[in-house]
Amino acid sequence: MILYGHAMSSASYRVRIALALKGLQATSVLLDLRAGEQRREAYVKINSQGLVPALVLDGGAVLTQSVAIIEYLEEAHPLPPLLPRAPLERARVRALSQAIACDVHPLNNLRVLQYLETELGHDKAVRDSWYGHWVRLGFAALEDRLVRDARPGRFCHGDSPTMADVCLVPQVFNARRFAIDLEPYPCIVGIDAACRELPQFQGAAPDRQAQAAT
Repeated sequence: MILYGHAMSSASYRVRIALALKGLQATSVLLDLRAGEQRREAYVKINSQGLVPALVLDGGAVLTQSVAIIEYLEEAHPLPPLLPRAPLERARVRALSQAIACDVHPLNNLRVLQYLETELGHDKAVRDSWYGHWVRLGFAALEDRLVRDARPGRFCHGDSPTMADVCLVPQVFNARRFAIDLEPYPCIVGIDAACRELPQFQGAAPDRQAQAAT
């Protein structure tokens, strides 16, 4: 398999974590998003959206959209599971995952922040204020859900990582990059710390990608 991504991309980070938790290997090809490599013809032929990640399977099929890739990996390689077996519990994990991947991350990814600066003429302070607003709003709701629906265990849902944790850790990483105060979200911070104790999360971290990439 070949994983096209970027070291700092939250969506790419999610897929790297999922692959590691599943014990799967993929050749990493890192694209320079700031230089626009994701929009070049060679890559657009792989992913017509011009976004990362894209996972090319051994047979040549191309998967895009990080959550869809993770769900494929779950179905094709069910052990260890990233989704619980019970339907209601699976729905909860999916809801937590989508609260991050669909409601927080899209408002804060690189192309949105670049548009705020280059097309709308906002300076870095306004851009960072935009970023902080949506992260704080999303994290407040997520923290409330995690506390209110608390399940015994160290992770978002029980004692082993699920897709929700796979989505959470990259978003916390980005929040720290933008100096977001995480003190109001102790449950999120605790889950993130528990995840980052695991070697699979450590190996998928952005600062570990340069030496592993082709």
